[in-house]
Amino acid sequence: MRYAHTVEQVRAAEEARMAQLPEGALMQQAAAGLAHAVLDLLGGGYGRRVLLLVGPGNNGGDALYAGARLAGRGCAVEAWLLADPVHEGGLTALRAAGGRVDEPRDGTHPDVVLDGIVGIGGRPGLRPDVVAALARVAGVPVVAVDVPSGIDVDTGELGGPYAGATLTVTFGTHQVGHLVDPAALACGTVHLVDLGLDLPPAPVEALQRDDVRRLLRVPEPDSHKYTRGVVGVRAGSASYPGAALLCVGGADCGLAGMVRYVGEVGDVVRRVHPEVVGEGRVQAWAVGSGGGEAAGDELAAAVADGVPVVVDADALRHVTGPLGTPTVLTPHAGELAAMIGADRDDVEARGLHHARSAARRFDAVVVLKGRHTLVAHPDGRVRVTTTGVPWLATAGAGDVLAGLVGALLATGLDGYDAASVGSWLHGAAATLASGGGPLRAGDVAAALPETVRRVLDTGMGESDA
Repeated sequence: MRYAHTVEQVRAAEEARMAQLPEGALMQQAAAGLAHAVLDLLGGGYGRRVLLLVGPGNNGGDALYAGARLAGRGCAVEAWLLADPVHEGGLTALRAAGGRVDEPRDGTHPDVVLDGIVGIGGRPGLRPDVVAALARVAGVPVVAVDVPSGIDVDTGELGGPYAGATLTVTFGTHQVGHLVDPAALACGTVHLVDLGLDLPPAPVEALQRDDVRRLLRVPEPDSHKYTRGVVGVRAGSASYPGAALLCVGGADCGLAGMVRYVGEVGDVVRRVHPEVVGEGRVQAWAVGSGGGEAAGDELAAAVADGVPVVVDADALRHVTGPLGTPTVLTPHAGELAAMIGADRDDVEARGLHHARSAARRFDAVVVLKGRHTLVAHPDGRVRVTTTGVPWLATAGAGDVLAGLVGALLATGLDGYDAASVGSWLHGAAATLASGGGPLRAGDVAAALPETVRRVLDTGMGESDA
């Protein structure tokens, strides 16, 4: 599991750790990890030019001490001091190592910029003089110290100018802004330096391959198709038969023992999926993908069964409050905006806030689909999906996800686990199917069985899934 803690949690853990160590040891540990990451990015130190943008406090201190270490490895290190005062010990160390201090100016051409302007305690946005300093080195790779300056660390929101990073080096744990968009997009690649912190449970998590393997329900030797779970699909219409095929494709990935289809295009579905059967008892429903005008009636019929239900696409328009049965809602930003009477741009800018709020309002697990999909529980817990590729932004991909989550519910997972595991597998299958190039939604469905096999293969590493 990848955990994302709040600023308050991190500060408390750092204070406790510092009480156990000699003075300054924790900062030196952070600076060493930061310098190593920069050297790795540069491919070495000798002859490289490094520019430090230094703000106040410990964030600037981390940058200065790392700069001193980089100077000792042959880098030409220059610091622009964007606060007064800056960390005195760090500045002394930098100068002693041969680093120099100068005023922000044009014509500077470093190989990398270290953003040590504002740390985890900063507020969204940047001062005009900081924005001007960043503009002078526009186009140069930026390594953020802990977080990119200007983001809201605890919400993942952006509230003005910020320093977009190629690489973010963080310490002790991830913070919320490292995982939650739009701030996460500003972080680039995130590298974690372990500081040995003792941390409490995190409010935001991201599943990893081992977590998915642990949560998946694997058939027992005496299992049969009914004990493995039966998922029902109420999706598609005469106008959108493809949505039914894609939703059934996600459900019919082999995780559940049987798939039932109820809807207008049953003949089309069974020609492509001959193993799919008709109406009968199910353990979960997936409803709404391409359902058109009939989506409301199909949702009512599914809810009347009293089993868990995944509500997607057209059926979301008929959700005005709690459904009275375990529910997973799978909106994209536009659909969630319509459900809660908000502006789409605001939902995209404040995804964590709106996903949590909607989960409470509808007493449902809310899957807010996006680059980093958010899975929000009514109690406030959130999981972030970090698998997937940009090619996954394609028509019909959400239909596949709805069917997949329905299948996982039918196997016995609760809504929070089914939604977060389904979203992870969906992204991993897209990565596998893409191979670095374009893909269609049907390719994602087709790649699900192999993706699950790779997850269950204990001989594979995290990156192989």
